Amino acid sequence: MGYNKVPCIAFFLWQFISFSLPYHSFAIEVDANATAQLLLDASKGSSRPIPDTLFGIFFEEINHAGAGGLWAELVSNRGFEAGGPNVPSNIDPWSIIGNETFLIVSTDRSSLFDRNKIALQMEVLCDTQGSNICPSGGVGIYNPGFWGMNIEQGKSYKVVFYVRSTDTVNISVALTSSDGLQSLASANVIASASDVSNWTRKEVLLKAEGTNHTSRLQLTTAKKGVIWFDQVSAMPVDTYKGHGFRNELFQMLAEIKPRFIRFPGGCFVEGEWLRNAFRWKETIGPWEERPGHFGDVWMYWTDDGLGYFEFLQLAEDLNALPIWVFNNGISHQDQVDTTSVLPFVQEALDGIEFARGNSSSKWGSVRAKMGHPEPFNLKYVAVGNEDCGKKNYRGNYLKFYDAIKHTYPDIQIISNCDGSNGPLDHPADFYDFHVYTSANDLFSKAHKFDQTSRNGPKAFVSEYAVTGNDAGKGSLKAALAEAAFLIGLEKNSDVVQMVSYAPLFVHTNDRRWNPDAIVFNSSQVYGTPSYWVQRFFVESNGAALLNATLKTNSSAQLIASAITWQSQDGKTYIRIKVVNFGNSSVNLSIDVTGLDPNSEQLTGPTKTELTSTNLMDENSFAEQKKVAPGNPKTLPEGGMDVVLNPYSLTSLDFLKKTVSLRMWEADASSKSSI
Repeated sequence: MGYNKVPCIAFFLWQFISFSLPYHSFAIEVDANATAQLLLDASKGSSRPIPDTLFGIFFEEINHAGAGGLWAELVSNRGFEAGGPNVPSNIDPWSIIGNETFLIVSTDRSSLFDRNKIALQMEVLCDTQGSNICPSGGVGIYNPGFWGMNIEQGKSYKVVFYVRSTDTVNISVALTSSDGLQSLASANVIASASDVSNWTRKEVLLKAEGTNHTSRLQLTTAKKGVIWFDQVSAMPVDTYKGHGFRNELFQMLAEIKPRFIRFPGGCFVEGEWLRNAFRWKETIGPWEERPGHFGDVWMYWTDDGLGYFEFLQLAEDLNALPIWVFNNGISHQDQVDTTSVLPFVQEALDGIEFARGNSSSKWGSVRAKMGHPEPFNLKYVAVGNEDCGKKNYRGNYLKFYDAIKHTYPDIQIISNCDGSNGPLDHPADFYDFHVYTSANDLFSKAHKFDQTSRNGPKAFVSEYAVTGNDAGKGSLKAALAEAAFLIGLEKNSDVVQMVSYAPLFVHTNDRRWNPDAIVFNSSQVYGTPSYWVQRFFVESNGAALLNATLKTNSSAQLIASAITWQSQDGKTYIRIKVVNFGNSSVNLSIDVTGLDPNSEQLTGPTKTELTSTNLMDENSFAEQKKVAPGNPKTLPEGGMDVVLNPYSLTSLDFLKKTVSLRMWEADASSKSSI
């Protein structure tokens, strides 16, 4: 996130922002003199191609975007590692069913797995008979997941755990309501002492007989003895393509049709301290063997089930290009001297080989064993995140740049340093630009790149958003300013080649940053107005930018662009997007030139609009589309005069038809006789 523009350390800034904002309502004011004219040259010679990669997404592990979000794992702290490597340790959010009369729960370092040695020991003191009889339902442990597990009737869930004991075991594995009173699905695991004398993997498939959105997973027994548990996982069987991604959250991403995905951060890559930075080698291989780590910027533990491999798979599933951001030996608080950075450089080279190497290479073979023998399409890497200006960045960057270009000359390398105001003092293919600001300022920044040099590296606007009082938790006002900014970037797409909003996801129970594009809990999801703005730009990737000039006779706050794009059925459209950021409606007249009168004709248009009654309106679980595009409306044929409502984003799609002169004349004659 925006450490230089808005410090990552300010992740609690939102706590100090008042969300009881003034209620900004607006009345539609029709100013007879508020007019504008859009002069559009539709000739082929005047158009310019828009990069196929212009609009994408940026995924950071913030706000529990992955752990408890897109990654469908239901168990939090599945390996009991979150409490640290020393014992005894905290097992939170695991809790005990029963009291110390019936059982004693502790941790030790007896795990089967070398990279995560903590296991849970459960000494059961009660039994089915004798003086200390276990309570009905038994005693044990439960995990509430990430503020409750979403269990749905008829769906199946795979529970995997490792168990060891000195005696026979009879363990009930159950999904229940949050208080344990409603059983949704259960199965018994019974094993002899010889079967579990060493660590043994157990797997059960539970089919839910009811629905509960705040469920928990229980492991209980009513048999006296000592049982060890480790690496407890519960996953819905129904994930996207079986790849582990929560379906409805994946679908929200798919509908943006991103052409790239930048991952896994952000400040998550840096860490507050290097010891807590994201290290890709610790996030690959069997999930049971991944040690997990504490993200000390956003202050929560992740088991790293959503690791480097899964991010590459996510990009492939979205038909998007992966953009890998790796640590360059610099965190927020410490940094590696350039003379000592070569091990970090090798780490990056190994990561590229993991993604791109053939299946017989050292790291490509690891990828192949994980089920993906074919290389991933990794073409872009970013050396660090927001580290420009730090003492060792330039020296470290050059070490990475030289090594990567020597081994992978086609890889496009992204610098953290901003080149929009002047040339960089080091080589790069792209420079990274981040902006978090007020609505009015971002609206004005639509022209930020108008005068930027077209020579040298291209711009990657990888993080942008309206923040602060204008944004709330995702307002119409913020979205419209962002739409204007995107129109400006679209018009400057000869120098700005990639753009992504930040942050992407937020779990409502862990808002570390406001606003965000997609809001979710265990069972629900909605897009903020900023999300819906991105949907207006889906067709811009790979389209052609037309020469459009906006003229107005007032101080109206307008910005517009026009593109030519093709639908999947091969039809050609001209799309005009206009933001009216003022409180008065504007009469827009569209004048199109450059069409061949003998063979080309525009029909339509259809109009799609994003607006609302109040400027600070937001979406919510109760009103998920309060601020969302309405259904497209077909305007009267010709449709060259349009009213732009105040505080609105309007999209007009004209179908471009190829017709013969005779058809054109017949059509004109028919219309003139009406």
